[in-house]
Amino acid sequence: MNDKITVLIADDHTILRRGLVSLLSLNQSIEVIGEAEDGRSAVEMALRLEPDVVLMDISMPVLNGLEATDRLKRDAPEMKVLILSAHDNDEYVNQVIRSGANGYVLKNTSPEELYAAIRTVHSGHAFFSPSLSGRYGEGGALARGETESALTSREREVLQLIAEGETHQHIADRLFISVRTVDTHTNNIMRKLNLHDTASLVTYAIKNRIVIFPR
Repeated sequence: MNDKITVLIADDHTILRRGLVSLLSLNQSIEVIGEAEDGRSAVEMALRLEPDVVLMDISMPVLNGLEATDRLKRDAPEMKVLILSAHDNDEYVNQVIRSGANGYVLKNTSPEELYAAIRTVHSGHAFFSPSLSGRYGEGGALARGETESALTSREREVLQLIAEGETHQHIADRLFISVRTVDTHTNNIMRKLNLHDTASLVTYAIKNRIVIFPR
């Protein structure tokens, strides 16, 4: 019987992702069972492989870590998600809380703290990096926010790709839908948000962390 904590790593930077795999392999109680390079793949792999913990980078293409976590928590609410980020500020942490994630770990954390974070969320408790724990306590604040966007999950996915500079044809190819369907989603997004051009959509996506560009 395998009593190891199984982990899926989602990070779009290959070197960082492989580094995390190597780091976690040093801990005999943890087993990495999959790697994903974007948020959409992370959701698909997590639902297929059913890891104990998903280590999710906050900034990824197609779906960022927050959107991927939100979608994963809707489909598999019991799955544990630990967000990995370089951002140490309240705005990002609040976004993580609203996504339904189980914890938030900074990328400058020590290996021991990362191991502890994985064990903590696996056991059903929330985990914040030490520099954040004083502001947010021991997890009581980690609950999904009451306010949900008017946009559907697919509309937010399309909006992120638009904000990342993808053409409608490229969006259609990546999501396996028609260009006409992309146009329909775009029109619905503009109508719901009362926005009328691509620049306004990009501004909205950045402001609302639908797209997150690394610093």
